[in-house]
Amino acid sequence: MSSHLVAGRLGRLEFIAMVAALIAINAFAIDIMLPGLQQIGAGLGEPDPNRRQLVIPAYLFGFGVLQVVFGPLSDRFGRRGPLLFGLGIYCLAAVSAFLVSDFNSLVLLRFVQGAGAAASAVIATALVRDLFVGDAMARTMSLVFMVLMISPILAPALGQALLQVVQWRGLFLFMALLGICVTVWVSLRLPETLKPENRRPLSLRSVIEGFGIVFSNRIATGYILAVAMIFGALMGYLNSSQQVYVEHYGVGTWFPAYFAAGAAASALGGFANSRLVGHLGMRRLGDGALIAFMVAALLMAGLGLAGALPLPVFVALSIVIFFAFSMVMPNYGALALEPLGAVAGTAASTQGFLQMVLGAAIGTAIGQFFDGTAVPMAIGFLALGVIARLFVTIAGRRRGTDALPASPPLH
Repeated sequence: MSSHLVAGRLGRLEFIAMVAALIAINAFAIDIMLPGLQQIGAGLGEPDPNRRQLVIPAYLFGFGVLQVVFGPLSDRFGRRGPLLFGLGIYCLAAVSAFLVSDFNSLVLLRFVQGAGAAASAVIATALVRDLFVGDAMARTMSLVFMVLMISPILAPALGQALLQVVQWRGLFLFMALLGICVTVWVSLRLPETLKPENRRPLSLRSVIEGFGIVFSNRIATGYILAVAMIFGALMGYLNSSQQVYVEHYGVGTWFPAYFAAGAAASALGGFANSRLVGHLGMRRLGDGALIAFMVAALLMAGLGLAGALPLPVFVALSIVIFFAFSMVMPNYGALALEPLGAVAGTAASTQGFLQMVLGAAIGTAIGQFFDGTAVPMAIGFLALGVIARLFVTIAGRRRGTDALPASPPLH
C-alpha cells in the first residue's frame, strides 16, 4: 500500500486523523461531561450522585445497540451514506440536549446521541478493515488509538474550563459544533472505500447470515468478548473516577489533571504498540499487555483492601493499567476482525455492540458499587482481566475452519 494515499486523494495521515476524529467525538461526548455531573444533577433536580452517572451509560447503550444496525447498512450501501446519517443524528441530539428541561429527558437524548454516534465507531473500524489487513491493520489502529487518547487528556480539562464561563448546557453545544465539523470534513474528503463487489444484500437472511459468520468463528468471538471485558473495565473507571478522585482522595479541581495522566499513559501505550507490533506481532503484544493489566489490578485491589492505597500509588497503578489497556484493545480488536474481511461492517458492528452494551452494563455495575473507596473499581478490573484471559485462551485453540480468507490490502 502506498504510504501517501489510502483511497483516492485521501492521504494516510489524513485518513488516520479522520478515523481518530470519528471515534474521538465519542470520547469527547463522554469525558467532557465528567466535571459537570454535579452541575447537571443540580440543574435538573437530580440529587443522587450515583444516578447522575446514568448520562454516561445511556449514551453507551445507544452507541452499542445501534451498531448492529449500522454495520449491515454499511455493508449494503457503503460507508459514506450511513456514516453521514449517523453523524447528523448525533448533532441533532446534542442540540436537543442543550434545550432539555428534566433529567430523564436528558438520559433519553443521550441514548439517541449515542445511537447516532454508533455509525461513526462501527464504520470507522470498517474503513480501516477495508484498507488494511494483519499487522498493518493493528499498526493503523494503534496510531488511531494514540490520537484518540489525546481527547481524554483534553476533554475533562476543557469541560472544566467551559464550566467556568458557561453553564453545563454549553457542553452539549460544544459537542454539536464538534460533530458538525467532523461531518463536513467527512462529506468533503472521504471517498467510498467499500468495493461494489463486496456489498452484501440487505435482507433479514443476509443479516442473520453475516452475524452467523461472526459468531461461528471461535477466534473472532473469543477476541470480541475479551475486548468487551477490558472495555467494561474502562467504563467502570469512567463511571467512578470522578467520585474516587474527588470524594475519596479529595483532589477537587485537580481531577482533570489526574484523569489526564491515565489518558496520557494510554496515548503512550498506543504509540509504543504501533512501533512494536510489526516486530512482535499482535498476539504476543496483546497477551503481554493483558498480563500487566491483571498484575496492576491485583496490586490495586490488594492494597485497597488492606487500606494501604495512597493517591500516588493509585495513580501509578492506574497509569500501568491504562498503558496496558491501549495495547490490549487495538491488538485484540484487530485479531477479532482479521478473519472476517468478507463481512467487515457486520463484524465491526458485532464487536462494537458487545463491547459497548456489555461494557456499559459492567461499567454501570462497577459505578453503582462505589462505596467511598477505590476498592470496587480495582476488584472489577481484576475480575474482568481474568475473564478476558479465559476468552483469549478459548480463542487461541485454533481449528482449521476458524479463519476466513482475509481481503488483500489496498494498493
